[in-house]
Amino acid sequence: MTTIDFARSFLTFRIDTTKKPTQTASHRPPFSLNNARIQIECRLRVTDKQSLQTQTFVLGANCKTERVGVTENIWTEPNADFVPIFSDTHFMHLKTYATTGEGVPLYPPGSGTQSERQSGAIVDAFEDVRIDLVDTIGSELKESREIIAATLTNRRLNAQTTIENDRYKAVIEYPVRTMNANERDKIYQTDTGPVLFPDLACEPEQILSRLQLAYAAFNCPDWVEFLIRQTTTITDDISVYHYSESLRFDARNEIVAIE
Repeated sequence: MTTIDFARSFLTFRIDTTKKPTQTASHRPPFSLNNARIQIECRLRVTDKQSLQTQTFVLGANCKTERVGVTENIWTEPNADFVPIFSDTHFMHLKTYATTGEGVPLYPPGSGTQSERQSGAIVDAFEDVRIDLVDTIGSELKESREIIAATLTNRRLNAQTTIENDRYKAVIEYPVRTMNANERDKIYQTDTGPVLFPDLACEPEQILSRLQLAYAAFNCPDWVEFLIRQTTTITDDISVYHYSESLRFDARNEIVAIE
């Protein structure tokens, strides 16, 4: 079977201010051109069972807000975790600051404030975007003993988790970063992420804007528990983003060993 080689899969967005003004920067870019190549961490495919239309989303690796090519002061202040999410036509940038509700002015001045969940059409914000998902050969491991043996011999593992309701089917594919293995009692358990978690109660055009980050854990083929990144209250005046909401779903889980 084929599976994704996440180690060789990347999304690349190209900003060229000589051709298109930037819409996502919080400072004046030091140079007019930049290609940002970011490793892909997860692919999500959501199929509407009524229309049979499938939307595909990819999650880029977490990085930090920066000035590219400067001789000092690389990190922007206030600094944010930056996570990009792309479909074929649209994008969403998640920015996480020290507390929720923070934002910074967009560049150029007068362009408004960069939100924590900035989204828009790719054609409006970027000169080009490439999504390069590399397929490789894998084999599905159906038995606990196979999964445990593959874990303890350091084989590369992917997971595919399928959840659905009456309207949607969502397939989440991701590398297994952490795997627990117990060869005595024949127990395995994933603990890995972040992955893209979809809201299957919304309309198709809302799916991108309502995606959340989550960690996924399962120890059998039939169910999964997600730990969802949510606004979490610390005091009456302070809230942060934290993985704090646990949700359990009936699911189909597959473990795939990369050959």
